[in-house]
This record gives sequence, C-alpha cells and structure tokens, in this order.
Amino acid sequence: MKAQVKQFLDKPVVKPLIALLLMVIAMTLLSENFATADNLFNVLRQVSVNLCVSVGMTLVILTGGIDLSVGSILALSGAVAAGLTRNGLAFDGANLFLGFTFWGGILAALLVGGFLGAFNGWMVTRFKVPPFVATLGMMTIARGLTMLYTGGFPITGLGASFRFLGTGWLLGIPMPVWVAAVIIVFFAFYMKKTPTGRYIYAIGGNPRASLLSGIRVDRIILWVYTLAGLLSAVAGLLVTARLDSAQPNAGTGYELDAIAAVVIGGTSLSGGKGSVPGTVVGALIIGVLNNGLVLLDVSPFWQQVIKGFVILGAVILDKYATRKQA
Repeated sequence: MKAQVKQFLDKPVVKPLIALLLMVIAMTLLSENFATADNLFNVLRQVSVNLCVSVGMTLVILTGGIDLSVGSILALSGAVAAGLTRNGLAFDGANLFLGFTFWGGILAALLVGGFLGAFNGWMVTRFKVPPFVATLGMMTIARGLTMLYTGGFPITGLGASFRFLGTGWLLGIPMPVWVAAVIIVFFAFYMKKTPTGRYIYAIGGNPRASLLSGIRVDRIILWVYTLAGLLSAVAGLLVTARLDSAQPNAGTGYELDAIAAVVIGGTSLSGGKGSVPGTVVGALIIGVLNNGLVLLDVSPFWQQVIKGFVILGAVILDKYATRKQA
C-alpha cells in the first residue's frame, strides 16, 4: 500500500495538483470573495490566455529550448487581426483596398504567429543560434513591429463578432475557456498518441541519440517553434477580443508566466520530461496566485516578488528531482 501511495505521489502532475488544492483552500479562507462563481469564472478566463501560450512553451521546453518571444508575438498577432478587421489593407500606389472579415483577420493573425514562430525555429536549426538568443531577438523585433503597425496607439472598435471571442459565453462557459479546453485536449492527445509527440520527448531527452535513430531533429524543432508562435497568436486573439482593442504593449511579461506555469507543472527545463496536463495545473496555480493576491490587496510590487520566489522554488525543485533521479 505504501509503495502504491509513493508511486502515485511521484507522478509529476500530482505534487503541483496538491499545491493547487492547498492554495485554493487557503485563498477561500483568507478572502470571502474568492470562491464566488463570478470570481472563479474570471480566474478561468484569465488563465485561458496563459494556457494557450503555456502549451506552446511546454512543447519548446520539452525539446530543451526556450521561447522568450511569445508575449511579443501575441501582441503583434492581435494587432494585425484588429487592424485588418477594423481598417483593412490599402495599397495606395496600386489604388487597391482589401477589406477583411472577422475570419479573415483571425486567419491573418494565425499566419503571422506561425511565421514568426517558424522564423525562431529556422534561426535555431539552420544557424544554430541558441534558443535564448534567437527568441530574445524575436521578442524585440515583434514588439517593434507592433509599435510600428499601431503607431503606438490602441486599435479599437472591432465589432460584436470579435468581442464575442473574448467576452461571449457558450453553454454557460466563457468562450476563452472553450478555446483553451480544445487546445489542451488536442495537445494532450498529440503529445501522447502521435509519433511527433514521442519524437519531441526523445529530442529533449537526448538530441544526438534521436538523430542517430533517424528522427529528423531539425524538422521537429522547427515545427515546435511554429506551434508555439501559432498558439501565441491564438492567445493574442483572446486578449484583443476581451479588451475590444489591440494594445501595443499587450503580452508584456507573458513569457514569464508561461515559463512559470510550465516549470511549476513539472516540465524539466533540461527537456524530455513533462506533460500538458501538468502545465494546465501550473497555469491554474499562477492564475489563482495572481487573483488571490489582488483580492488580498497585496501591493503589485510585492506580487512580482512573490511570483519570482515561486518560480525560483519550482526551478530548485526541478533541479533537485533531476539530481535525485541521476
């Protein structure tokens, strides 16, 4: 019996789940407003955006990489969707104007996110630029492009269809939660039941052995960064739709929340170990922590300090677990 309990507790997702339950109980006792239906739906709506980004970050970190550009890609993708839907695309020299429907703006945003993610992957695989450096460069590039595209001003008035994506409800559940749920289910299946998912784990565990086994390592890594960019674009659409405007500074700091969710959820920074369900629990921990600190009227500056210590604690536990297994 003890062996079975120990085996259960050793599962990567169990400890974060226990931490989440304890945090929920603590916040419920400390604030009477936490466990209300409105607040819990608000937490889920906020977590949905981080989940979209964090799932993509999970895939990248499982390969042993990192992506610091997700927040900037989120902002640029959201701005492109808003700008094209609101203003269309004018070619003054050719006396040509292209109008975009709601779905056209969404497709354009996804293409932008996927392209920028693929560019990250191309830099990492073709030119062997370290992921940290490649995505740091893209973080600056995408943020600058967002400022250029928006002129530094929000793009507002996007219409009811766009707003519904961020603020609408379907069967009593907010739309962002539905979007995040579809992504979670799809990628949980993708990582466990498809050859590509297993290749991602293998590459993170031992890239050279994977290459010698016939796995096209560079192609998989390129695909992973493309998916991360694509999922960042989805998050950008949710943020833009919820605010009914594209903010030039949207997504600032989102890469840190995503990395925190992934690491807290049990994914190893060295790659090869982790899961999408674990990331879901990690994102919920970050969401509950953020919401609880606001309800407890903790200073925003102290919130950053506390979140930083949580991230450091998760990394230390990851390193300890890795050393213990070795």
